[in-house]
Amino acid sequence: MIAPPVRLAAAAILLAAGIATGPVRAQNTHEESIDEYTCKEVMRDSGEARDIEIAFIHGYLLGKAGATKFDLETLEKQTDAFINRCLDNPTEKSLDAMMKVKG
Repeated sequence: MIAPPVRLAAAAILLAAGIATGPVRAQNTHEESIDEYTCKEVMRDSGEARDIEIAFIHGYLLGKAGATKFDLETLEKQTDAFINRCLDNPTEKSLDAMMKVKG
């Protein structure tokens, strides 16, 4: 489930949608591409950091699809499914996992 600061998650989604084609800056000192991030890397974080990463993935896919609207309840369900999938498949690319739960 998306953490209580839903506005923070929504802001992250909107931010990600606006920069969907740019590279992702990882927490370490080297740049990584969003399509290289594994589920294990996302699951290692907790709290707001994980929520923001997941919201970014949602936003990236929304931006890539050209979508301008989203439903928070649907995103919460997809987030729960994404977390469960990632826990079961830690080596799967996080972007692939999210695309599969979105259908």
